[in-house]
Amino acid sequence: MLKIIASLAVLAAIPAASAPRYSVVGQYRGADGGWDLLSVDPNTHRLYVARGDGVMAVDLDTDESVDSLVPAQRAHSALAMPNTGEILVTNGAADTAMIVDGATGAIRATIPTGKRPDGAAWDPATNTVWVMNPGDGSITVVDPVSARAIATVPVGGSLEFGAADGKGKLYVTVEDKNQVAVIDTVRRTVIARYPLAGCDGPTGIVYLPGPRETVSACGNGVADVLGADGHAVASIAIGPHPDGAAYDPRRKLILIPSGSEGMLYVLSATDVPVVIQKVPTAKSARTIALDTSTGRAYLPAADMLPPEPGQRPQAKPGTFRVLIVAPRERQR
Repeated sequence: MLKIIASLAVLAAIPAASAPRYSVVGQYRGADGGWDLLSVDPNTHRLYVARGDGVMAVDLDTDESVDSLVPAQRAHSALAMPNTGEILVTNGAADTAMIVDGATGAIRATIPTGKRPDGAAWDPATNTVWVMNPGDGSITVVDPVSARAIATVPVGGSLEFGAADGKGKLYVTVEDKNQVAVIDTVRRTVIARYPLAGCDGPTGIVYLPGPRETVSACGNGVADVLGADGHAVASIAIGPHPDGAAYDPRRKLILIPSGSEGMLYVLSATDVPVVIQKVPTAKSARTIALDTSTGRAYLPAADMLPPEPGQRPQAKPGTFRVLIVAPRERQR
């Protein structure tokens, strides 16, 4: 079994002369409160951030923002559905998902899901949305055209993120089992389970179509790379507590935020990915969305107050913002 540890020590040996350099170029301010997952609609140029009691929306052309496009009940995901102008919002406190007009906030449908719906993934092979339900270990399959749940797929475990290969497979991180579940999205069944050696608490995951690999971001500060058949390719040192990952197909780069360090790790999407840049962001910036039309990444963050004994850290009032991280292309 091949196991490679890649770190910043190999930067000098990487032929990354053509890779862009990333930096924080701006921010969008928002109302106080928590946040979770976010997405960008590259066609309408709008950003959507799940904010607990609602969805924040930003027009990326005009920089105008709305703190609550639509009310929600502990929103975890605000997923822009391709070529529809709509978003799917998961209500973790209500065991439902909503299909919402991304421009007006009008709710077209409210759909029952499994328990505590969290992340959601688009499957281009079937044009369906797969809603992860960590409360009961199931996935609810939503048809956005009919606006109804068309299947429930039992997987088991605390399901986090999903990455589709576009050909009928969905790779899902199972946080409490340190594994990737592979699902046939046509037959709607689990076909494999791949262990993530050395990984504790996988969250974000991306699929790399070129090398036919998945990269999973782990809470203990590594990114595990698996081949198409589940064999271990590499374990890459990153910062701890990521809660997401993004793949830029144009630049062939992987972006993983470390919430504890306040760093965005930029990795090459090669057969054996390596870290090519660490971008200072902000502590608590753990989730990420990528605008594939521009290459810009968006990371919500807030300044955190020292936690009370036995309590989770709280955000300092007036500090919530969405950081804008942009690539600067190198001159050829």
